[in-house]
Amino acid sequence: MTPWTLPWSASPPAGGQQGSPLPMLLMFGLIFVIFYVFIIRPQQKRQRDHQKMLDSVDTGDRVMTSGGLIGQVMGTKEADGVRILVLKIAENTKVEVSRGHIQQVIQKQR
Repeated sequence: MTPWTLPWSASPPAGGQQGSPLPMLLMFGLIFVIFYVFIIRPQQKRQRDHQKMLDSVDTGDRVMTSGGLIGQVMGTKEADGVRILVLKIAENTKVEVSRGHIQQVIQKQR
């Protein structure tokens, strides 16, 4: 048996007494730390980076939406508290897209 499995492999004390809850609490703590390091923290970093990218979108940038539309930002406006970008996707074709639906900036304006 390995040393780190000894606390869980011990037989319960005789006489109907309960064992210590410490090993179970340590296991739950270890699982939480693993989830935080491998799942929660990277997701927070991705959200922060995406928000920073959204804040840097400016007129003239070429962007792609989460729906797959690619266009050039012609302007911005605000309607009912929602920030909207006006994208030119073809000659004489403009669409309005919520700023939150921009997936990536393909080319920054120079």
